[in-house]
Amino acid sequence: MHSVDFFDTRIIEGTTTSIVLDNGKIEQISVNFTKGAAVRALKGGSWGFTSADGDFDVEKAVRAASELAISMNEKSPKEKVQMKDIPNPVVSNLPKVKKDPLDISLEEKVQNLKEFGKHAKMDEISSTSAVYSESSYKIMYSDSTGIEGEYDIVRSGFAISAVASRNGLYQAGRESRFGVTGYEIFDKYNAAELAEKAAKSAIQLLDAKPAKGGNLPVILDPELAGVFAHEAVGHASEADLVIEGSSVLENRIGENIASPLVTIIDDPTLHEYGYFPFDDEGAQSEKTTLIENGTLKSYLHSRETAAKIGGTPGHCRAQGHARPIIRMSNTYIDNGNSKFEEMLEEIGDGIYLIGSRGGQVNTGEGVFQFNAEKGYMIENGELTTLLRDVSLSGKILEILNNVKMVGNDLEMNSGRCGKGGQLVPVTDGSPHLFISKAMVGGA
Repeated sequence: MHSVDFFDTRIIEGTTTSIVLDNGKIEQISVNFTKGAAVRALKGGSWGFTSADGDFDVEKAVRAASELAISMNEKSPKEKVQMKDIPNPVVSNLPKVKKDPLDISLEEKVQNLKEFGKHAKMDEISSTSAVYSESSYKIMYSDSTGIEGEYDIVRSGFAISAVASRNGLYQAGRESRFGVTGYEIFDKYNAAELAEKAAKSAIQLLDAKPAKGGNLPVILDPELAGVFAHEAVGHASEADLVIEGSSVLENRIGENIASPLVTIIDDPTLHEYGYFPFDDEGAQSEKTTLIENGTLKSYLHSRETAAKIGGTPGHCRAQGHARPIIRMSNTYIDNGNSKFEEMLEEIGDGIYLIGSRGGQVNTGEGVFQFNAEKGYMIENGELTTLLRDVSLSGKILEILNNVKMVGNDLEMNSGRCGKGGQLVPVTDGSPHLFISKAMVGGA
């Protein structure tokens, strides 16, 4: 049966709960119990993959994946894949849960969500939505080289959004908090205050002016700068994209690719939303410095890419029982030593961009475009007119080199990152960044 070069199994069991309220009314409640396995087998250069749900026979699943790999390898042999050897992962310093979400009734969760959701209802707010989600999993990994590990993880969080409307103009505000934490997330963050903040932000934007475009000096707030770190630098650092020729960072290790003020780190050991003690290939998680003082130091690796081009594995992740692929965890620009006030003084005239409404990046061409939630004109070092529909675009390497000041006020924001049709929890962060020139557009 095991006439393959390598195989591994991941067994996952646990529960997920999600509650969605639309304008204070229950739109959806789902509670799912899941038990399943994901099995990979490697023969030559061919992978066989199978996943099973419910009651399954692991031996059978390994056999099925192995037969698949062997037959694919016979039909169309590819270049032989090596897997980097790793030590057994050590699970320590797991996040501690103070209030197990499973101990709290569904009724109480719904009531709590309704209660804080009410705070987003204000004049000119036409609709609100509130979401709560939690997951509690046990993950067990083993492979054919004898690597084994298991851990339990709880994640929870909430999001609230509000849409304001006036004379056919609509603007939205949103706040969310997610983490590797239990129900105590509501003790850590004041959900009612955040709901009010989302609503007020949406209402304010009704009076904001549309942005005029141009090449300008800009200051990015920690949220938008964190999105830049994740989307533009993090994805371009993923070794699978580098190997397939889809990254502007290919063959750049050891080169100065950014301002010497810029240090970017991916660290799955931090107790943030993207935390894991070992990845979905059994490799120990560890802090990885991608860019250090402007120099590209490392890519993010799987065991396969680490063996192929040299590097340290530990960044292969999967959503549920899917196939693991190279992913980020908690990615952030490290603190510098400038204050926000000093940046305003230095910039003179420009634009301050706040928050993120998503965007897109082409890592191969090295270009990106993000939409900010809002902005302010900066005139003579003062924040003046509020702007809406404002975007930031440019070339990744140009923007990295145009960083003139890095703040000392690092903040982290949690979310989910999509790649290969899979979503995984991540966090990104940054202090304020002053960039001497960037393309600002009216979105």
